[in-house]
Amino acid sequence: MKVLVTGATGFIGRQVVNQLREAGFGVRMASRHPERLDPVSDAVLLPDFDAPAQAYQALMRDITHVVHCAGLNNDRKASEADFMAANATLTAQLARAAASRTSGRFIYLSSIRAVAGPGFSGTISEATLPAPQCAYGRSKREGEIKTLEAYASRPSDATALRLPPVYGEGMKGNLRGMMRAAAIALPLPLGAFTAVRSLISRDAVAGAVAHLLTRPTPPRPTYVLGDASPVAMFEILTAFRHGYDVPTRLVPVPAWPFRLFATLLGRKAAYDASMATQICDPSLLISEGWMPETDTLGRIEELARQARQVR
Repeated sequence: MKVLVTGATGFIGRQVVNQLREAGFGVRMASRHPERLDPVSDAVLLPDFDAPAQAYQALMRDITHVVHCAGLNNDRKASEADFMAANATLTAQLARAAASRTSGRFIYLSSIRAVAGPGFSGTISEATLPAPQCAYGRSKREGEIKTLEAYASRPSDATALRLPPVYGEGMKGNLRGMMRAAAIALPLPLGAFTAVRSLISRDAVAGAVAHLLTRPTPPRPTYVLGDASPVAMFEILTAFRHGYDVPTRLVPVPAWPFRLFATLLGRKAAYDASMATQICDPSLLISEGWMPETDTLGRIEELARQARQVR
């Protein structure tokens, strides 16, 4: 069996390709940058969102399953239209082609932002009613809807994986910023940032994909993923600093000065997000045999250790 993986040169897509090959699948890699791939690989250019349907159907030759990793991430410079084009319209095109030309499963990598905004505090599970609060989240939710619409005649073949922040070598976003801040051996007034968050390792995401393509039971429409245990913000910074072999130096400054300054600067929403507790409940997929990462802080520390060795 052959699997089409979109976004195959991306942060998560690369690991998905590796794990699927280890599981014995053939892989066709679709990317905006196929020139970055081994020239002997089965690699194709991912069409634009407004390409004709035939361009997407051509991707499906000899394909059994599709794993859709490609998308526009939470880029602050992107407009709502940009997000919708990349994460909803393109997804709809791909899902329609897959539903008509393949016999296997379609796995869409979505986000918890399709369900809840950054300032939401609470537990997120498959039962959480979607209430996206940003353009990125709305586009990912629309991608989920378009996928289910394309597979309306065979709904048990399509599923969306709602991911919390993903960490691993080459990560970007807030986690990358935290790792860079941790590398500087100066005191940080963040010891009181005790809000806990669910994260997930890139390896665990790829493992979930491989698990869902190999188990005989059809997948559910959505799954919420996450490592086994959430971690506090100050614990993440501490683990990064241990990996860099620098003193922890996290000073437990009270939260109110940060709240005051954020309010004065018009950044209260960002402050509220930093203090929110978001716990993802992955028990559904665990009950179906998937194994989550159990040593989140150890993996984070190892990322910083590897980064220190190449500096």
